Amino acid sequence: MAGAEPRRHRFEADESSPLGAAVRQRDSDILAMVRAALDRRDVLLAFQPIVRATDHQKTAFYEGLIRVLDDTGRVIPAREFISACETNEIGRIIDCLALEMGLTALHEAPGLRLAINMSARSIGYPRWMQTLERGLAMAPTLAERLIIEITESSAIVMPDITSVFMLDLQTRGVSFALDDFGAGYTAFRYFRDFFFDILKIDGQFVKGIARDPDNRVIVEAMISIARHFDMFTVAEFVENAEDAAVLSEIGVDCLQGYHFGAPTTSPSWREFPRGMRRAG
Repeated sequence: MAGAEPRRHRFEADESSPLGAAVRQRDSDILAMVRAALDRRDVLLAFQPIVRATDHQKTAFYEGLIRVLDDTGRVIPAREFISACETNEIGRIIDCLALEMGLTALHEAPGLRLAINMSARSIGYPRWMQTLERGLAMAPTLAERLIIEITESSAIVMPDITSVFMLDLQTRGVSFALDDFGAGYTAFRYFRDFFFDILKIDGQFVKGIARDPDNRVIVEAMISIARHFDMFTVAEFVENAEDAAVLSEIGVDCLQGYHFGAPTTSPSWREFPRGMRRAG
């Protein structure tokens, strides 16, 4: 569940050490905050545009990024809580709510194409599939306008189950994006096992690419691999015109980042009536 936001890496620490205790306390506090937000139904999506590299004025699709509100009403982005929640059932509930709100947005805007994050750990979670089935039943075009983003790190946790899950939904028109590619240990053999439609290149290789020849070579290699496997490419964290120009030049298909638009809870295609920003 990353999308256009950097993942917050958890500390690796001996559980008996002071640092380990601090990490446990931090995660406990985060879980308590998120659980309280879910109980209050203070959950919403922020939408960020993903533009075509050949025409930056044209939006190819949007990514829906989960947000929660703390008890003061402050909007908390996913990077602040997702790592603490991902292996907990709260992470499964967050995935369900993100999907529910994303499907509602697709139903409200027939011309919209939208990517929603999920962890591979939510595969087999009954509520997630029930939410999907209800949403797809709302309109015949919803499946073909839905993109599900799965991070590389969660996909490789259960590769066999993930590949079967993907193939089943792809036969119904749903597309899949491999998110944060290159963020961690990359096993290239999984390209043969997973049939992702979109490859999202992690921002660490994108930021400053106009002045970094090493990253340019790496991104060019990623584009080549994606093309071999018939995958569409998206560069994340594009923050300036110079990087955007280089990425367009070397053949990235789409660009995402603050240079083209920050995530917003009030996207251009609709106004959120009071009370409709929340889901539960």
